Amino acid sequence: MSNLGENRKPAVKPDGVSRASTPAPSESVTESLPRGIRIAGAWSWRLLALVAIIVVAVLAIVELRLIVIPILIAILIASLVMPLQNLLRRWQVPRVLATIITLLVTIAVVVGLFYLAITQISAQSGEVKDRAVEGYQSLREWLKVSPLHLDDTQINEYLGQLWNIIKENNKAIWTGALSVGSTVGHVAAGALLTIFSLLFFLLDGPGIWRWVVRLMPRNARAAIDGAGRDGWRALANYSRTQMLVAAMDAVGIAAGAAILGVPMAIPIGVLVFLGAFIPFVGAILTGTIAVFLALVYNGPWQALGMLIIIVGIQQLEGHVFQPILMGNAVKLHPLAVVLVVTAGALVAGIPGALFAVPLAAVVNEMTRYIAGGRWRTPPAGDRSDGGDDGDDPAITDGADSESESREQGEDDAATVPSDGSATADASTEKTPGSDEPSER
Repeated sequence: MSNLGENRKPAVKPDGVSRASTPAPSESVTESLPRGIRIAGAWSWRLLALVAIIVVAVLAIVELRLIVIPILIAILIASLVMPLQNLLRRWQVPRVLATIITLLVTIAVVVGLFYLAITQISAQSGEVKDRAVEGYQSLREWLKVSPLHLDDTQINEYLGQLWNIIKENNKAIWTGALSVGSTVGHVAAGALLTIFSLLFFLLDGPGIWRWVVRLMPRNARAAIDGAGRDGWRALANYSRTQMLVAAMDAVGIAAGAAILGVPMAIPIGVLVFLGAFIPFVGAILTGTIAVFLALVYNGPWQALGMLIIIVGIQQLEGHVFQPILMGNAVKLHPLAVVLVVTAGALVAGIPGALFAVPLAAVVNEMTRYIAGGRWRTPPAGDRSDGGDDGDDPAITDGADSESESREQGEDDAATVPSDGSATADASTEKTPGSDEPSER
């Protein structure tokens, strides 16, 4: 028996490999992991890839901010003024003429606001100078009787230290002045690019949007087109609602400054109006200028009154205007608004804070549209139920519809081979439910 055991040969597999020389089959490392770990890992690397793409895109935008910011401003302005263009179109005004009129009205309004502010500043410059001197003397007198109990010698010492700091940082100040000059040149170039972009957005916005959609894969065009429509409507609602809120802030703070006798009330109102396009933060920061002017020119009690007016208006905005108006327009929680404004300011400064909320609103609407699958079964009349035609970049008149049909025909023709192979493929096309080709 022992000889039989010694002479027994190991079993050989069909492929010639002996069973004794290979270990027992074992499951792979992936299969040995729990299913939850595998799912978490699959989600993790996909999310990391998505975050990497977003980071690269944000960095590219920051580097190209001199081009991107004017284009984004033009998009915001287009969403604001497009109803005027639609009104002119309903009055049978040609598209080109309606676009030119809308553009000229927009430029006139913006230039008018700045002209009004500049004229008010120049007209009150002499009075401001005199009241600045009076405010400086009042401040010195107040420092003497304040809890600090400073005398003239201490005040002069502090002023001397301040002057020495300015002289020591003279180089940095000149560098800052040169950077301001460079910034002025960038602002002028950006303004021209904004006007140029706005002109084409108003003139051929639907054509630009169709071109963007045609860059996407064919099976994704319906989803991207529908999501873009919803995103555009959200952007238009946000822009118009924020303009209304900004106007309320500007009128309230300017009126309060005028009642308290603070100089340059109209320039303060214009500045607050522009700053209020940054939700929650812009109006407060610009309103502090009114408090500073009231402190220097009118005294601490008027400054306290100006501060109370600004805080009251901000409370009214945060608890009445924002929930009622902005809540329906943006559909973002106030906490989300604060977070995106903070993140935008950290990444790109003031432009980031300005565009953070409208960008979040657009992304939110587009995500909801795609996640809900509404693009698979678009409701009847989807192109016309979103408000005015101007709210939707894909709404066109007859000429645009003919252009879209022509472009679609060219796109379809581009997919047909020119050597006649399409006819052969059509002749052997399979019928549904059959494995055999059928003749047409």
